[in-house]
Amino acid sequence: MSLVAALCLIVGCNTGGDTPVQAAEANVAAKQRAVDDAKAAATAASATFCTESADYITALDRYGDILNQTAPTVGDVTTAGRDLKQPSQETASAGQAAVEAHQAVAAAEQELAAAQAELAAARASATGGTAPPSTSPSTKVPTPTPTVPSETVTRVQQAESEFATAQGAISDDSPLRRASQQFNAAAVALEMAWLQLYAAAGCLTEPQQEKAAAAVHDYTAALQQDLTDAGYYTGKVDGVYGPTTTAAVEALQKAHGLPVTGTLDKATEAALRSDLAAKGGAAAEASVASTAALQQTLKLAGYWDGPVDGQWTPALTDALTTLQHDLGVPETGKVDAATVSALEQAVKKSKEKPTVTATVTQTTTLSPSSTPGSTGG
Repeated sequence: MSLVAALCLIVGCNTGGDTPVQAAEANVAAKQRAVDDAKAAATAASATFCTESADYITALDRYGDILNQTAPTVGDVTTAGRDLKQPSQETASAGQAAVEAHQAVAAAEQELAAAQAELAAARASATGGTAPPSTSPSTKVPTPTPTVPSETVTRVQQAESEFATAQGAISDDSPLRRASQQFNAAAVALEMAWLQLYAAAGCLTEPQQEKAAAAVHDYTAALQQDLTDAGYYTGKVDGVYGPTTTAAVEALQKAHGLPVTGTLDKATEAALRSDLAAKGGAAAEASVASTAALQQTLKLAGYWDGPVDGQWTPALTDALTTLQHDLGVPETGKVDAATVSALEQAVKKSKEKPTVTATVTQTTTLSPSSTPGSTGG
């Protein structure tokens, strides 16, 4: 390298054109701007998808009733969800745009990585050094990763196909009850698939994700307990809607000649309630008795002003959670050993309510016995 060239590297010389290093630096800067623009476009596309999918889920809920319970009508069956065509198309279009926008981000990041490699090579050449290998962490081209698990997308596609099949099977000659069961079952499965996709796509804020996860856990645990009581579930009541829970729901549906979907639609829930009622005897009576005991306990402790009727309600869960908070134990919404122990200790310290301990010990294994909501899974 000449002395002039060396001095130019130190102080910078204007030779009438950009040096290879300057050109490479400008290219990197341009590619970085392209990445930033692509990410902004992807964020906007994702937001549009979230809005469109939320609207679609709301429209679906008219038939699935997972979020809001409504009474089925003849019109719901005869129209067979034809009002869903437009929101479905708009959501699919927004989804495709979001996918393409994220692909554009991956492509822009690849171009940026290549430009950074070229800059490293130019700098090495200018100083007489050796460019870092292309496989080094600083220059390795990133591999695009899907924004949503492929199995989630596949389940949505499968549910969309099953829903279309259910629509096509309904005609003026279809028995209304059977048609209603099949259509609701397909709508529930489709709505559940879309709710999972909605969450997986990042459409929920972190607090919303936590709340949704807690709700799903509580819902599933209550369903597992009911399925256990009805004789269909033998697994652990852990609040995880996995293959064992799905198989139990399917067994229930098969036993009653219902569409086998693995999700709890209206007809499946009615069948489960029927089986539980048929079991009668000790299980049903114990559930009502223990719930009534809890209500009485909370009433004596000043946390419940509702009726002592043995019916578990969201208000009762809230009252129990408030008690647990005040006692400093985990706020589970269920009477567990920690709650009983803490309450007994509190009673020992205050002799104003000496009958509370005897009542609460009847509820040591209590959990909500009624499945939250009418559908889902």
